Amino acid sequence: MKRVIFCVVSVVVYALGLTSGVYASDKQMETLKQLYKRPLYIPFPKSAPYSPQLATLGKKLFFDPRLSGAKNMNCASCHNPSFGFETPVALAVGAANAKLGRHAPTTLNMAWVKPFFWDGRAKTLEDQAEGPLTAEVEMNGKFSEIVPELKEIAEYQKWFDHLFPGKGITRETILTAIATYERTIVSNWSPFDRWVEGNETAISESAKKGFVLFNGKANCVACHTGWNFTDNKFHDIGADTEDIGRAKFEPNNPKAMHAFKTPGLRNLTQRAPFTHNGSLSNLEAIVLHYETGGINRPSRSVDMIPFTLSDTEREDLINFLISLTADKSEVAMPVLPN
Repeated sequence: MKRVIFCVVSVVVYALGLTSGVYASDKQMETLKQLYKRPLYIPFPKSAPYSPQLATLGKKLFFDPRLSGAKNMNCASCHNPSFGFETPVALAVGAANAKLGRHAPTTLNMAWVKPFFWDGRAKTLEDQAEGPLTAEVEMNGKFSEIVPELKEIAEYQKWFDHLFPGKGITRETILTAIATYERTIVSNWSPFDRWVEGNETAISESAKKGFVLFNGKANCVACHTGWNFTDNKFHDIGADTEDIGRAKFEPNNPKAMHAFKTPGLRNLTQRAPFTHNGSLSNLEAIVLHYETGGINRPSRSVDMIPFTLSDTEREDLINFLISLTADKSEVAMPVLPN
């Protein structure tokens, strides 16, 4: 699929006057747009098929501070719906009120992501859910305490017994429920989606030109592919960091040094600051970073090729990125059992 994407992009880009902002033919543009068409269903694993009751149970756990060691944090502490399921600070803050080493990644569209975390250390969403929950510097929860405490709550006991017959409340079933809810955290329809579906007035002419730049001159498509705008791979983008990233798990891969997971680009206007360490404060800063190519070192991605945009082109590209934010992002807070 990725090869097909690049072939189509090459055909379209060749036909575009990128420096002058001239579009390709309508047919070529439509072909390119369809590569970003959002799916109409959420993929769930056979081991944890979707049910609204299971997702609702997982949502309660996601927002329940009783899963943390000090009862002072929940998953939403670092994955806040108001901030694109991230936090509005460069580095996340853990249970001891201390800054962590990385920016909180979004939990948007995780049903289409694999592996998880900035460095890809978790293979499944269930593994991802366990990581922050039990890490001493994050939520500092312990299943040896969480399980018996939840068993004392009648409503939790009732629903776990109903949804997991013969198992009830266990470490495994708690993680299954949370992961099921996380798979339902999907970015809503954006102006860009409506444009892809045929509404030509859904985004501005500037944003349309930015879409061309995204797929051509700026070469953002080298990593940000598909409807969620990520190749789910690891790249060193030349960020100023001492964090070795993916290299911890691929020590013999020179390109893994300072390489981090490509984040999706949905709801970007809610998710600043950007990058694994939150070092780029806004969309203007991140576009300028890619223009310069970042720090030139052996591990830097071959796709980090410096380019120059005019002020108008930069504005066009940013307007396109803004069009990826959903029109509405409403998340109702659950009522937790007591």
